[in-house]
Amino acid sequence: MATTSRQKIDVMDFDPIRPYRDHEVPDVLARISRSSQLAAAAKHLVLPNFLAQRFFAPWLTKLVLQFSVRNLRNVDDVQRLVSKYFEQLVDNSTDALTVSGLEHLDPTRQYLFISNHRDIVMDSSLINLLILRAGNETCRMAVGDNLLNNPLAADLMRLNKSFVVERDLASARAGYRAMTRTSQYIRHSLQEHVSVWIAQRQGRAKDGFDRTDPALLKMLLLAHRKQPDPMASLLNNGALVPVSLSYEIDPCGPAKARELAAIDRNGHYAKGEQEDLHSMIQGLVGEKGRVHVHFNAPIGDDCNNVEDLAKRLDQAIVGGIRVFSTNRYADSVLVGQASEHSVGSKAMNILQSQLSDCADFERPFLLQQYANICVNRRELGLDG
Repeated sequence: MATTSRQKIDVMDFDPIRPYRDHEVPDVLARISRSSQLAAAAKHLVLPNFLAQRFFAPWLTKLVLQFSVRNLRNVDDVQRLVSKYFEQLVDNSTDALTVSGLEHLDPTRQYLFISNHRDIVMDSSLINLLILRAGNETCRMAVGDNLLNNPLAADLMRLNKSFVVERDLASARAGYRAMTRTSQYIRHSLQEHVSVWIAQRQGRAKDGFDRTDPALLKMLLLAHRKQPDPMASLLNNGALVPVSLSYEIDPCGPAKARELAAIDRNGHYAKGEQEDLHSMIQGLVGEKGRVHVHFNAPIGDDCNNVEDLAKRLDQAIVGGIRVFSTNRYADSVLVGQASEHSVGSKAMNILQSQLSDCADFERPFLLQQYANICVNRRELGLDG
């Protein structure tokens, strides 16, 4: 394994952003198992369908949750329980989950996974599920602080090895300090031999156009800026693995289309107080059709600058995304080569239903979400 010189990191500085530790788990579990909000959201996952429809379902769900967590004492216990429910959720909400590229991963070492970002919870959870199945340890996951405004969501995510990326701070100086802390925490995690996942850009690619934000890479380099070769230090600290996530159907597609259409028409979009939580739930339980995850080969230390690394990531991530019939159909509609009333597979029928539920001015934004993988591949020279 490549070695790198270590700079001293005060781990106490990580308290505002780190995941929960083992000794904190029992108190947090006691708190969330009493949550009526969680009981209402989880009833279809915890209970059989015939019970989940009854008026007493939230009450019964709360009892089941309290019983399920009674003996959990640490983060590993929590993840074992979560993985059981998540496996069930994947079975219920996908037609197939497939994976490729796992041969690139060595279970004895740590990785910095960077992927495209389509779903708030599913993206990182699928990566963790698949590397766990392959014998690797689960990774710590970066989440924006906007997602943690809801105390329940904050507890659930920090219990499941998520750490906070602080945003929208009052001053440029505060923002720089926050980015430095995030960068140091990622480096610290990798030095502890714990893998890390982070998206290639801030927020989901709501238009379906996956490209790496150079600002993300500059943030990652902050923890290595005192090294003789910061880029080599970053790439050696934890092998950087581009990951490609492909969803045949996006259950949050219509909501994303409404947001994009509102911004196009009004110049802004006012997000509802619970909107992120609703998106998390819809992304988890909604129909996704076929889902594919591809782990690309790790990027070596032969990148000279941020622009070079961003191009390498884009080629790998976009090149590894599976193009489904829903993507090809939407692309053909937008270039005027297909009827909007085409039907066929189950996924195509779901897409047609999504389009029918959209207002006329929102429909092009939904089509773009599905079509832009094709556009992106053409722009990067990946077709033909």
